[in-house]
Amino acid sequence: MKISILKNQLVQAIQNVHKAVSSKSTIPVLSGIKMAADEQGLHFTATDLEIGIETLVPTLIDDEEIVQVKEAGAIVLSARFFGEIVRKLPGKTVEIEVKQNYLTIIRSGKTEYNLHGLDHEEFPRLPQVADNQVFSVQSDILKDMIRQTSLAVSTEEIRPVLTGVVFALKNGNLKFVATDSHRLATRESIVEAPPELEFANVIVPGKALNELGRLLADDDSLVDVLVSENQVLVKMGLTKFYTRLIDGQYPDISRIIPSTFKTGLTVNTKELQGSIERASLVAKENDNNLVRFNIKHNRLEITSNSPDAGKYSEPIDEIEVTGDELVIAFNSKYFLDALRVIDSPDILIEFTGSMSPFLIKLPDNPRYLHLILPVRIY
Repeated sequence: MKISILKNQLVQAIQNVHKAVSSKSTIPVLSGIKMAADEQGLHFTATDLEIGIETLVPTLIDDEEIVQVKEAGAIVLSARFFGEIVRKLPGKTVEIEVKQNYLTIIRSGKTEYNLHGLDHEEFPRLPQVADNQVFSVQSDILKDMIRQTSLAVSTEEIRPVLTGVVFALKNGNLKFVATDSHRLATRESIVEAPPELEFANVIVPGKALNELGRLLADDDSLVDVLVSENQVLVKMGLTKFYTRLIDGQYPDISRIIPSTFKTGLTVNTKELQGSIERASLVAKENDNNLVRFNIKHNRLEITSNSPDAGKYSEPIDEIEVTGDELVIAFNSKYFLDALRVIDSPDILIEFTGSMSPFLIKLPDNPRYLHLILPVRIY
């Protein structure tokens, strides 16, 4: 293989696929990035066998030559060394040439590196995903859906299905649900899909979705999502993201979402977030980051205390309250996680009692919902 490529394009391609490089595998080839040159350009691939990322740097972009393929071929190079070397190269273009025994020469300006590569034939092939179940969604919407639900996945492997976000699609409505049994997040969006396309219980690992979120652009470009029996493939322009699905049956969450409420509270998102953050400075010294709400006479008082740290109290008067008075306690971390992914200036919180789950909603977006279980305080 012998190619020449613009350095900035090479750096970006390595950064894109690097997210899928295995950091713990005992298989040497999985700690590398595969490069393959052909008439299309330069293909980059990385995988840890759970997720896989493939991106293409084409020979031409807007009639500008990006990659010059002088000799087709492929090689696997150490992701750590390759990435660090390329970022520090001095020139605007980089030449890569593979010699006998996988010796790879990297040149830029007056700088030259000789790296020991690996046989590309030993690199795992990414799965083939059938395209009979495919829908399209805006990149920024998918990014938001991931951001607003993946925070609620479980980090414990006791129940593997809870470490993922479950996808469901019906009548063009895509729904994400995640829960760790202490909190729950749902987000829905209308997507472009064939009328007959329908699926449920597609459980995507939360860690994989977080990596996908970092790849997705903050714009309205369409991405294609292909769902198969045990894989999901997301196509973003010239980049493809693969992930395995989690096997198992996701719990039915419809039974735990309250349909009625006794107390409603509308409050400014940032003001509430600031107050809970201040309360959590004391709350984090107790067992479960406990913070209390005392809702009374159109006034919200937020308190926390710890035998070691002391006490905190702050009222918020600029609120709207409907229904009954209430005292309720909760884990402040869970509440702050929810507030930090909300873009709305105000939120609506609905309570059904001091020991019942409460809901965080957006007044201007009924497609988002966050549920938190309270903590017993007596």
